[in-house]
Amino acid sequence: MVVSRFAIETTTRGSNGKWLADFEVAGVAMTAEINAPNLFQRFKPARWAIHPVHKKTIATMIIPNRLHLLLLAAVVSQIAMAADEIAVLPKSFTLSSSEGRQQLMVVQRSDSNPFPAAIIDDHVQWTSGDPEVVAIKNNVAVATGNGSTTITARVGDAVSTTEVTVDGFDDPHQWSFRNDVQSVLSRLGCNTGACHGALAGKGGFRLSLRGYDSQSDFLSITREAKGRRVELSDPGRSLLIAKPSGALPHKGGLRIDTESRDYRVLSSWIAAGAAGPREDDPRLESISVTPAASMLQPGDRTRVLVNAHYDDGRVVDVTHWAVFSATDEAIVTVDESGIVDVVGCGEAAVLVWFGSKVALARMTVPYPYEVADEVYVTSQRRNFIDDLNLAQLKTLNLRPSPRCDDETFLRRATLDSIGRLPSLAEREIFLADPDIERRDRLIERLLSSDDYVDYWTYRWCDILLVNGTRLRPIAVKTYYQWIRDQVQQNKPWDQMVREILTASGLSNENGATNFYALHQTPEEMTENACQAFMGLSIGCAKCHNHPLEKWSNDQYYAMANLFARVRAKGWGGDSRNGDGVRTLYVATSGDLIQPNRGKPQQPAPLDAAPLEFDDPSDRRIVLADWMTDPANPYFARSITNRVWANFFGRGLVEQVDDLRLSNPASNEPLLAATAQYVIDADFDLKKLMRLIMQSETYQRSSIPLAENELEQKYLSRYYPRRLMAEVMLDAIDQTLQTASNFDQVAFPGADKQKTDFYPAGTKAIELYDSAVASYFLDTFGRNPREITCECERSDGQSMVQVLHLSNGETLNPKLADANNRIAKMIAGGKSPSEMIDTLFVAALSRSPSDQERERVLSVVAEYGDDLSTAMQDVAWSVLTSTEFTFNH
Repeated sequence: MVVSRFAIETTTRGSNGKWLADFEVAGVAMTAEINAPNLFQRFKPARWAIHPVHKKTIATMIIPNRLHLLLLAAVVSQIAMAADEIAVLPKSFTLSSSEGRQQLMVVQRSDSNPFPAAIIDDHVQWTSGDPEVVAIKNNVAVATGNGSTTITARVGDAVSTTEVTVDGFDDPHQWSFRNDVQSVLSRLGCNTGACHGALAGKGGFRLSLRGYDSQSDFLSITREAKGRRVELSDPGRSLLIAKPSGALPHKGGLRIDTESRDYRVLSSWIAAGAAGPREDDPRLESISVTPAASMLQPGDRTRVLVNAHYDDGRVVDVTHWAVFSATDEAIVTVDESGIVDVVGCGEAAVLVWFGSKVALARMTVPYPYEVADEVYVTSQRRNFIDDLNLAQLKTLNLRPSPRCDDETFLRRATLDSIGRLPSLAEREIFLADPDIERRDRLIERLLSSDDYVDYWTYRWCDILLVNGTRLRPIAVKTYYQWIRDQVQQNKPWDQMVREILTASGLSNENGATNFYALHQTPEEMTENACQAFMGLSIGCAKCHNHPLEKWSNDQYYAMANLFARVRAKGWGGDSRNGDGVRTLYVATSGDLIQPNRGKPQQPAPLDAAPLEFDDPSDRRIVLADWMTDPANPYFARSITNRVWANFFGRGLVEQVDDLRLSNPASNEPLLAATAQYVIDADFDLKKLMRLIMQSETYQRSSIPLAENELEQKYLSRYYPRRLMAEVMLDAIDQTLQTASNFDQVAFPGADKQKTDFYPAGTKAIELYDSAVASYFLDTFGRNPREITCECERSDGQSMVQVLHLSNGETLNPKLADANNRIAKMIAGGKSPSEMIDTLFVAALSRSPSDQERERVLSVVAEYGDDLSTAMQDVAWSVLTSTEFTFNH
């Protein structure tokens, strides 16, 4: 721990509202004007101890050692924030009816930071230009009469205003069940999955999850329990409010204050007759957040305001009814009222949910490093990836690491693009190329190699679930070969997906039809197509409106109805009978019944126009057109994100197949631009891979700098990551010149039966499916291909992996193999020094340093004449090292 002391004078503020502070940083005395009203509250990551000493107050900040300089820099940079740089949000608004309300906030601004900074509401003096139009109560503008006026906020000498209009004040106000009562119930948590929104309800009372079915909820509230949930003549006796207010015992505890506005909404609605939802109710179209983007510092506090936009033109403040959550709590946290505390650095967002609509309030918190602008100006750039990445690094005050050396790039690019180590010969060719051209030439060789086809076929097999436990052998082989043919032809991704979605015919002739052998119901087809090709998980909407996304139950079944006419003759996928040959075709009639409505939902892609029920054509063609359309906001982003993750170890959206709005990209402009590049390249994924590997962003060193070591997702450097299981096993074999045995395949109807699928010398990356028995691959986290989710693959480290490399039956037998590289080198008369050099180059793509060579030779000498054991141990040390098992 480190202790830093700030001596703050206790003099009162002057007429300009400023404080004078004496403080000491690293032994240097400083004096500065303080305009932030509460210095200590602004830096909550630190723990403050404040005590008086003579005429001064000593503030002791106790913080973790590695964050010490960062927080001190933040204090020094923020201590002189100008008090006259304020703004009222929202800038202008309209209040409709006598119940019109609008929360207000005052934020700091500056010429250098056009985005709102920390809120300073506790020190605001509010004035209404006309109290007969609007009054201010606890930072809330309350309608008092029709008209327009100005609201003024004053902080010290600083002044800011906002314009307000009130209309419809004299019209009778009625609370709406759909838009008001449901909002109160959602805010109180009554219709969540943990309460009455559970599938079976709670205590005999069931509501739709998050209020997605207003009509059903209205009937449950007003018609069930003998009508006791609402008492029109005496609203206070209604169970709907008597229980959550504490008037009657309630297992959910006290949920609502009798003096609150929410209580008044419920009681007034009941007193007015408890009217149900009407067809002419204004419908919620969208929600917006204020501020939509903020620039903050650690210790800042801000707020998110939420407005609902209805189809009748009204804009209503619903902040008090919205549900808030932080997308990254290591950067910001948010409470139930929308108050945000900044606890770390980076880019994060607050997800806001109201009425099944969601929005994001984005927040940028620069790191308190000092990096000169010249660093970003002089940094090397190859393409727009570098431009957009450096723009973000500049905003976050992160210094980019320099370029990696050539040998590191050779190993990195080869592993990332073709899934194996560079050979000794390939290394020599690479180093013989001219300096200025060698990396580009390497990239072209990699993208045109047969190993590229093997590797990317395997990666697409992960997504498409080529799995021998779910498909018969002939189907596995046909499906795999179809995918391999697409990769070998460099078939554009949109065409490949289109052929899968519209596939028909015999499964042993058209491998793409096996997508439908794996997913045999319209619901499964829908969920897996959305997950695999758009990165959307819409399974929640099968039972109810998605709780944190915009997808509704109706949209789910409209989408699923597009697959309702898919039929098959023959073997059904996981049967133990038959040869695996099935015929896929599309019927001309038939619809999927939506359980909640008891009738079919008109077929339609998500957010697209519906099809006619009686149209006999293949509905999947419409789906394929919509899905692969460049205007589809998910398709290009999804495949771009998947490819990006392959090369950088993490997607711009992480997890890579979770492209929901509530999971924002780490660099949204970069993802948008790269996805557009894929569209402009006609979905040629090789062009995307070339673009990525040529970028300076990809070619950076993995060695962290003092000014970027704390970040993990903004690409200031390359992030080392463990090799995927199949690549690691092949790398061991390649280094030792050995081979693994994959002659056993499990499939339905046979426990373990030898097949001719995998001849001797087959690499792990060439396996058709994930059903091959391999303890090594399982231990190191291969994708079992059970569900469409990249989360099935693991790149984590465990003690089991360490023990297997040390004592298991994979590495040790290969080291002892009489025909391996070590045995061949000894038989060829290689010296220990030559063998050490060869092992280093084969495994690490670099020669050992003089110090490493001397140290290893001294160990070899301890073995005396047993050169074989000595070199086996040297090889074991290299192959179990972090440098080998990680790509860096």
